[in-house]
Parts: sequence; C-alpha cells; structure tokens
Amino acid sequence: MTVKILTDSTSYLSEEICRELDIRKISLNISFSDLHIKEVDIKNEDFYRMMAEKGIPMSSQPSIGEMFDEMKKVVSNGDSLVCIFLSSEMSGTYSSAQMVKEMVIEEYRDAKIEIIDSRSNCMQLGFAAIVGARAAKEGKTIQEVVEVVKQNIKRSRFLFIPDNLEYLKKGGRIGGASALIGNLLKIIPILTVEDGKTTVMSKVRTKKNAIIAMLDKVVKDSLIFGLKEIVVHHINCYQEALELSKLVEEKLGVKSDIIDIGPVIGLHVGPGAIGLVYYTEKDMR
Repeated sequence: MTVKILTDSTSYLSEEICRELDIRKISLNISFSDLHIKEVDIKNEDFYRMMAEKGIPMSSQPSIGEMFDEMKKVVSNGDSLVCIFLSSEMSGTYSSAQMVKEMVIEEYRDAKIEIIDSRSNCMQLGFAAIVGARAAKEGKTIQEVVEVVKQNIKRSRFLFIPDNLEYLKKGGRIGGASALIGNLLKIIPILTVEDGKTTVMSKVRTKKNAIIAMLDKVVKDSLIFGLKEIVVHHINCYQEALELSKLVEEKLGVKSDIIDIGPVIGLHVGPGAIGLVYYTEKDMR
C-alpha cells in the first residue's frame, strides 16, 4: 500500500510534474454568462483574451461527484490518500473534501484519507503537493507525508505584485479601502498570503521599486532561513516574468522556473501580475 497525493488545479502544477511524481489533480471551474468550463480545459492565453472581451467570470469549486470519484479510485486500490487543497478562506474546496472523505469512508471503512488546508494557492500549494509526493515516493507513511507537507507550509511564502487592484477589489480578495487608497495615491502594493488570506506586505511608489523590494525580501529570508526552491509566477506577462527570473539568478545565484497562473486565481488578481513563490530550509512561521 502506498500514499498518493491529490491536489487541485490552482496549484498550477504542470502535467509533466504530475506524471513524474504521480500527483492527482481535480479542477476548479469558471463561468461566463454563456460558458461554464473547467479551468484545466482552457488555455491561459485564450482565457485572458476571453476575459478582456466578456468581463470577469465567476469561479467555483470542483464538483462533489468528481472529488468522490478521485478519492474512491485511490482507496479502492488499497492506497492511502493525502489531499492538499487551496486555502479554505478562498474556496469551499477544502470543506467539501472533508464531507466527501466521510462519504468515501462509509463505503471503504479502512480507508486512510488526510485532508490538508494549504492556506494558500498557486505554487505555494504546488510546492506542498510536490514535497508530499516526493516523500510518498520515498516510501514514507501517510503520517510522515502529512508532516512533510505541513512543514513545507510553514516554510513557504508567496509574494506578488498586481498590475492594478481592481480585480482584487471586485473579487473581495482585499479590503476595498486598501484598493481605493492604493490606486488613488499611485502606490504599488506587494501582496502575500498569510493565515489563508491575501494581505499587504508593503507598499511602494513604482512597480520597479516593488520588484526590488520583493527580491530583497527573498534575499533576507534566504539568508535567515536558507532557500530551497523558487519559482516566478505571472499572469499573462511572460516577458516581465523572464526579466524577473534573470534578476532572481543575479541576486540569489539560482535558476527559477516560470509558471503562468491560470483562470481561477487569474480572474481574482488580474493580468499583468507578477510574483515569487519559494520555500526555505527552516520554518518561517
């Protein structure tokens, strides 16, 4: 019996990584007035073009049936399952998973299923799934895998700079007052995710200075806690991400993958956003 990992589409893990580490993934959904689709079924460039034409869509969690089927596939094969989902403060996916777990256990009494709230999304969620999958491949027990995942959550950080605050404001992901003041004074916020919610880490006057300040925070954390892995995130602004990746290598001496953020998180943050996700050798929380 082995341990399997299940996460959701807002981890934005590539199909290659999922195949290599045997990570299962269920998709959240997006809904325009005339279209309802899983976010994994639309290319990012097509989605952002569509959003520019149609306006900001709604997002929704995976269906109960799909979640049940994915969990059942694993436990019916005699394997254990560790599920890691986006923040319960941002989606009902985590709470639905708790309910589905009980439904599966009613049918498979000996099933071992653990549900973990990543308290974040994007590659902060993705890194938690990756280290859990690596531990599972090493033959660790379900309890050991859970501990590795929770440890990673304490050691990871997500910093990002939105191109503007209107998307966050409309989606209710940051206080309306903060969005209004930020736009009025031409202040660029550096945002992060703490306690499962989007919060402001600091504010600066230009995007260039915001990128410098964001990199300085990573350097500071790496000196104190030791840097393990880092990725560059972007929303429909690859060239900016490429430049940031070069700066990361100059400042930190490490290469970083560039990963674009998909529809569900993208519709809340907006095109032009850029950020860094990383985790460290020691606990940051």
